[in-house]
Amino acid sequence: MNIPLGTGTTAVSLPDCDVTVAEPAGGSPVDVREAAERALEDPLGPSLASRVDPDDDVALVVTDITRNAPDDVLLDVLLERLADVGLEREQVTVVIGLGLHRPMTDDEIEAMLGPHADLAVNHDLDAVVEVGTVSRDDEDVPVEIGEPAANADAVLSTGVVEPHQYAGFSGGAKTVVIGAGSESLIRYTHGPEMLARDGVRLGRVEGNPFRETVDEAGDLAGVDFSINLSYGPAGVLGVRAGEGRRVVRELAEIARDALSVPIDRAYDAVVCGVGAPKDANLYQATRGATYVALGDRNPLWEDGRLVVPAELPEGAGNGTGEQRFYRRLSDATDADSLYREMRKGYEPGAQRAFVVARVLRDHDLYVTNSEAAEVVDDCLMHARDDVSDALEAGSEVLVVPDTMNTLLVEK
Repeated sequence: MNIPLGTGTTAVSLPDCDVTVAEPAGGSPVDVREAAERALEDPLGPSLASRVDPDDDVALVVTDITRNAPDDVLLDVLLERLADVGLEREQVTVVIGLGLHRPMTDDEIEAMLGPHADLAVNHDLDAVVEVGTVSRDDEDVPVEIGEPAANADAVLSTGVVEPHQYAGFSGGAKTVVIGAGSESLIRYTHGPEMLARDGVRLGRVEGNPFRETVDEAGDLAGVDFSINLSYGPAGVLGVRAGEGRRVVRELAEIARDALSVPIDRAYDAVVCGVGAPKDANLYQATRGATYVALGDRNPLWEDGRLVVPAELPEGAGNGTGEQRFYRRLSDATDADSLYREMRKGYEPGAQRAFVVARVLRDHDLYVTNSEAAEVVDDCLMHARDDVSDALEAGSEVLVVPDTMNTLLVEK
């Protein structure tokens, strides 16, 4: 069988193992441009034209390179509609929502946005404006937004509504308040108290405190209009536009129907396919393992192992969050003591080390096929040359070819 690796695949042969492949139904793909145009014609809530005036300065926040989104197509459609309203192209600033990830290079921006690259700026964590506070647990958490969005007359966003470890599903206001926000909200939403709550879990939107906080912050940030899409193995499954909460909920339902795989037994090991862009660095690639082990249904025995094929051309990752993740894991002696220490608190970006440590208390994690074996071994994980080297003969193995687009659920 072939498992994603980088922009291609790697051939995996496991003749000495009992193999089951988790393949979701996948849904039916749509043409992105046509679906985006239909979504704008029939929005969920007020129309784009009613949210933007001809003399407005518009901030359009998009996802960065770690998300697989056809932002060039979405921008085409949005800019055409804004022109119909009477806005000139030069009135739009495209803000790349980095969060704590590294800035994108000019070449990467051009590859992602095509003819609209000249409108783009990387989000700057050092240039933010407070737009209000969200009150949670007797704590007022500042909501700070990058200057281009904070100073704009209208704030729009693109995004991908895909399974997310904390928000249930990503998209909606999250693109703006996390991607173009500051460490204050990231510190709170990604802190140990929030991530330990029962409602904060993969695939859950309703009753999820993380999602609720992000949506309230989006209200303060003035997110006027979102256009998001959902993915499945077959490609883009749907596009919705309008009010962020409604957009996320409709697309989450589409994704859940297409991506769910019922599980009724336990396995010795799970092979977690990730591929580009998530396998660019260890920070992102570990999502494959945590999505499996901390999802609706963990399919592993308590001492089962996780195997993630990942190229890792960027090693641990170069952004602030990625480096904090690396330092926490590489400085630790074992997963249990790291988890207990991080329950006391940690800096924004390090939350992925906290979540990985939570998984490593019960499971070994093997990363194969990488260009950064030393980084893997430094981080309480095990590097191997290929998938077969990470599995024991006779193992019962669940292969999830596309972990980011699969929801393992209780049968």
